[in-house]
Formats: sequence, structure tokens, C-alpha cells
Amino acid sequence: MPESPQVHHVDTLVLGSGLAGLYFALQVAERRQVTILTKHRRESSNTRWAQGGISAVFSPTDTIEAHVADTLRVGAGLCREDMVRRAIELGPRLVAGLADEFGVRFDRASNEADAPFELGREGGHSNRRVVHHRDMTGAEVERALIEAVEAHPNIQILEHHDVIDLLSFAKHGGGPHDRGCFGCYALDIANDQVHAFVAPITVLATGGAGKVYRYTSNPHIATGDGIAMAYRIGAEVGNLEFMQFHPTILFHPDAKSFLISEALRGEGGILRTVGGADLMKDRHPMGSLAPRDVVAREIDAELKRSGASKVMLDMTHLDHDFIVSRFPAIHARCTALGLDMRKTPLPVVPAAHYTCGGVVVDPWGRTTIPGLMAIGEVAMSGMHGACRLASNSLLEAVVLAHGAAEVCDDFGLTPPTTVDAWNEGDAVNSDEAVMVSANWEEVRALMWNYVGIVRSDKRLARARRRLEILHQEIREYYWHYRVTRDVLELRSLALVGYLMVESASRRKESRGLHYTLDYPQTDPGQPRETIFTRQDGP
Repeated sequence: MPESPQVHHVDTLVLGSGLAGLYFALQVAERRQVTILTKHRRESSNTRWAQGGISAVFSPTDTIEAHVADTLRVGAGLCREDMVRRAIELGPRLVAGLADEFGVRFDRASNEADAPFELGREGGHSNRRVVHHRDMTGAEVERALIEAVEAHPNIQILEHHDVIDLLSFAKHGGGPHDRGCFGCYALDIANDQVHAFVAPITVLATGGAGKVYRYTSNPHIATGDGIAMAYRIGAEVGNLEFMQFHPTILFHPDAKSFLISEALRGEGGILRTVGGADLMKDRHPMGSLAPRDVVAREIDAELKRSGASKVMLDMTHLDHDFIVSRFPAIHARCTALGLDMRKTPLPVVPAAHYTCGGVVVDPWGRTTIPGLMAIGEVAMSGMHGACRLASNSLLEAVVLAHGAAEVCDDFGLTPPTTVDAWNEGDAVNSDEAVMVSANWEEVRALMWNYVGIVRSDKRLARARRRLEILHQEIREYYWHYRVTRDVLELRSLALVGYLMVESASRRKESRGLHYTLDYPQTDPGQPRETIFTRQDGP
């Protein structure tokens, strides 16, 4: 019997169109056909919103060892040093390749085409090593790689495709494999049809989970889909207690969680209380450039102590022309909101920013499920440990994508010869959409209130109880009604929220981004990593 037209056999399947997914596709496209599924437009990704840059050693006063040491120190003892060294040693070559091979227009020290990169400095770094394109690095990287992908005959991008679940041999394939992945089911939003994409290699490049929290710097798409679907197929996930809160999100009713880059502090910006005092003075040797976990906790403590709604980021002592030329996008956005950072300090607060944990992988992006790889923010490679060093995120993405491209041919599996098309069963159109929106808001509110910058056993227990109920409600809704984007994202949010609570509950110490009132000290006797699979949870 011929397969349904909704079943597509592809050579290599990539889920996500940020830096990691695009770079991987370009690395393998000379030898493999690549299909990229992305759930919104191709340029919609966390990469696009990255302002600061990519860290790599280019300065003659900098060293690989210094970058490694900074990363390990900020990671609070939980980084995997083999991954850290691999990334930092590969960094200069791969970052230079983004400019030389794909035309990424990083800022240079002069107008000469071969001039050295202009290097910025950010929190936790002992040297200037952040390669950037003004304050729009991610958007520039995304632009260049999308142009390269669109020009390549072996790569196709399918927009507005929301992945429902991964295809596993255990559930869908049968045959000799009891574990393994061979593609996914995805909802084509434009046509409201579910398609099966069957592939020997499936690469998760779906980004992070910032939208699990009420306040976040992340775009709407960052709902933890890749972590959730990998967990459901039986992959190991880990270190999800370490959600990084960026210290400086613009505090303004019309700002919509607009990020104020750490690079502002790298160029001399000072965090102040609303009364004008230097917030970080005498609280950390690096002052306003302390690691993000330290700064976010100090801001949180100041807000609770003073009752203020924000703190201030002061740039007024810097040269006005420099501010505009170095940070044109931030200056323009603030000006549009009636804020001139040349003349008055900017009101800022912390918000969820980066998922340091994720799907457990080795330094080449291989998960614990044959045929399934994970690269970028969705992955937990050990690069970031308990807290990510600023601008190491795009570095990790390109290094994992590079590694995955090296080994993917040997990691793939032969898919089944026939695959069933999606079966809706008795599912009907929903007449209870209010449940989705209400539960969406409840998940994000309880995560912010109980699993935020400062935690406690009592807060985590409250979150767990409600998330278990929500998880069951959403599961019943999912099986009774036809799938929609909102339902799929809510399903991911609730599960990833639960996994974060489970991870945080297991770590009986404070370390890096995980701070709990019940265990305020760091305990060397705690497990290095919090890793579990589906058999340990819902």
C-alpha cells in the first residue's frame, strides 16, 4: 500500500532555524539533502535577538587558558572541561569562518577588510574577547546564514511547521531497534495538516525555554519544545535547575521585555539603586561586570530590600557619540520609548534569559537516543555548568553544529520502510480554548513566583503540586481535541516547567543560577549534574 502524501522521506531533518540549525545544514549540505522545519518564519529564533556577540580569543593579550578559566569559574564547578576546551580552542577558527565563508559583518578595528575584529567585554570575562556587529550581532549572523541557506540547492526550509512529537522505533517503528529516532510528526499551520517527516538523522536546534517564565527576554517561540519532545522519546535531560536570568531587561510598560545588552556594562555602564548608589560596589570584585547569577541576585535582593520596582543602568558619564555608534539599536529603541540613555540612566530588572540545561549531549551533539542529535540552547553539553559566561552561547551553538556535522553520517539509523500517517482518532475541534490561555498564564506565573531567582523547598513543592495537576489537564485536552500551535506550546511549557522543578528539588545546595533559602551554601558532596529520563517523571 502506498504511503500517504502526508508522509515525507528526507535525508537529514533539522528542527529549528537559529545559528545552530542553519550552520549545521550548511556544513552537511554538500553531501546530504537537508530539510529544515521552523515553527514561525525562518528568521524567528533566539539567535536573532542576541545583542552582545560571540566570545573567542583574538586579542594578543588574551589566551585560550584565560577564556577556559573564566568559563570554568563562572560555571561554578559544573562545566565539563573537555567540552569547554574543545569549544574555546575551535572558537577563533569557526568565528572567523562566519565572516570569511558566510559574510557575517563583524565590526572591525578599522575600515580595512582584513582589519582585526573590534572586541568587546562582558560580565565575567577577564579580557576583551566578544566579537560583535554593533548591538545586533545575532540578527547579522542570522541574516548571513539565511542568505547562504536560501542559495544552497540542497537545503529547503519549511516555515510554520510545529513539531508534535519525534518518531521513535519503540512507539512507531518496530523492527530490530528498541530505541532510536527517525523523524517527527509536524503540524503545517498554513494548511492545518499533520505531516510525518522520516529521516535517518534528526537534529534538534529548537532553542531554549524562556517563555516558561512570565518575564523573559526571549521571543514568543522559546517554549522548550525540543527539551519536551526529547524527554518524551526517552532522551536524558539535565541541569534544568540552571535558568539564567539576565540582569538588565528594560523596565517600561511598552518595552515588551527588551534586552539591554551586557555590553553596555562592558563599556563602562554602572548599575545603581534608584537613589543613585553604585549597586555592586563592595559586593563583587568585578562590580557591575560580575557574573550574571551574582548581579541578578543582588538586583533581586535590592528590589526586595527597598521596595523599588527597578534599578538603574547609568551610561551618562560616557561619550555621547560613542554610545550612539556602539549601541544604535538599543539607543533607537529607548529613544522611541522616551528614554535617552546619554542623559538619564535606564530602568532595568532581571528576567529569564537562557536555559543552561537541556537535552544531554556529548561534545559532538549526540544525544542518548540513536539517530537524534541536539545542538545550541536546547542541548546540555556541559559548556555552561551552573552559569553561562556571557557570549559563550553562540560559541557553543556553532561548535556543537560543527561537531554534529562531523559525526552525523555514522550516528544515523535506517528508518522503517513504511510509516503511518498521523491519525487523529476521535479528536474534535476544541470549544474550550479558554483552558489553553488560562493554563498558559498559570504555568508562567507559578514558575516566576516559585522557581525564580531565589527558591525554597516550600515554593518548589507548591509549584510541583500545581504543575502535576496542570500536566494531567493538558494531557487530557491534548488527546481529546485536534492539535493546534497553542496546545503544543502549552504542552511543552508545562512539561519543561515540571522538569525544572524536579531538577531544582534534587539539588540540595546553592550553586550558580540555583539559589535556595533552605540550602544557601555550596555543597561539594552534591551530584555534579542533575540528569534523568522519562522513567523518573511524568
